[in-house]
Amino acid sequence: MTKLVRAAVLTNYLEVTQYLGFNPRDVLAAVGLSRAQLQAPEHRIQIDAAVRLLEDSATASGCQTFGLSMAESRQLSDFGVVSLLLSHQRTLRDALQVVVDYRHLMNDSLAIFIEEAGKMVIIREEVVTETPMPSRQATELAIGVMFRLCSALLGSHWHPYSVNFMHQAPDNLHLHRRLFGCKLEFGSEFNGIVCPDISLDMTNPNADPAMARYAQSYLDSLQGHEGTSMLFEVRKAIYLLLPMGRATIEQVAQSQGMNVRTLQRRLKDDGCAFNDVINDVRRDLVLRYLDNPNYSLSRIADMLGYSMASSFTRWFISQFGMPPATWRAQKQGAAKVQVDAVGQVVPKET
Repeated sequence: MTKLVRAAVLTNYLEVTQYLGFNPRDVLAAVGLSRAQLQAPEHRIQIDAAVRLLEDSATASGCQTFGLSMAESRQLSDFGVVSLLLSHQRTLRDALQVVVDYRHLMNDSLAIFIEEAGKMVIIREEVVTETPMPSRQATELAIGVMFRLCSALLGSHWHPYSVNFMHQAPDNLHLHRRLFGCKLEFGSEFNGIVCPDISLDMTNPNADPAMARYAQSYLDSLQGHEGTSMLFEVRKAIYLLLPMGRATIEQVAQSQGMNVRTLQRRLKDDGCAFNDVINDVRRDLVLRYLDNPNYSLSRIADMLGYSMASSFTRWFISQFGMPPATWRAQKQGAAKVQVDAVGQVVPKET
């Protein structure tokens, strides 16, 4: 089943294109979307089309911070019907749980995991598509929106330690610094936000328990209208847990609120096995990691769950027909050339 999201995930898209003086007609048509669809927030669009639109728009407009530019003006109301429940949660911890519980009503491609480590909390996020594709812009948009949500609920009490991205920094960090106002870490081992543990339990002075109960009752009435795919939910869990060394079937089953046998049965109903899903996610993540020059092969092996680099190399050869070092060298070589107007490959200017 094709995964759909609210068109509201692309809120401010048209405003950003206008600001940049960029006509999005061609990129919209290329992914099968239209201006009219983007102007109807509750209209459902394909996840992959939305993510591809952001990447193509960033490339075509020459704006490396396209996704983050969209996040800068996001409001709590852009979460749709879920915004009423969010605004009346007692603490940030409660609000984040609402985002997790009702994400299918907002953005079903978003995987979120809250990791508490001593006096720090890591809010991990991943944008998961049905087919592997670059998602830098969608990732920055998602983290930017999460940051603004936390800021809206905590106000001046929101003081995160850092915002982390697995991809490399853009040429200009002005927008990142203005929006986040905290330490920025690129080439990180995860995408997300690191904040003090006390942030999660700060009280929201605007919370109204009665309104929260009303909003939750309404949202629960919508639950049956949305189908969920266990296979897709498991993929999202693995995206988050694999770099942490916790993507075992036991941990993934726990993240889905079920035992191992139930998870295996549900996956079998979807025509696959857990090891197949792990392998598919590894194939997707390894190419993303190899694109990052800051990641050594040994580090990549560890992030993919291989304790020995030789085991990782054997797996990579079985999947891609060459060692990872060879794949990376060929990719770097291809990046140094470009195609001219008549289709000839020529060296890129430096």
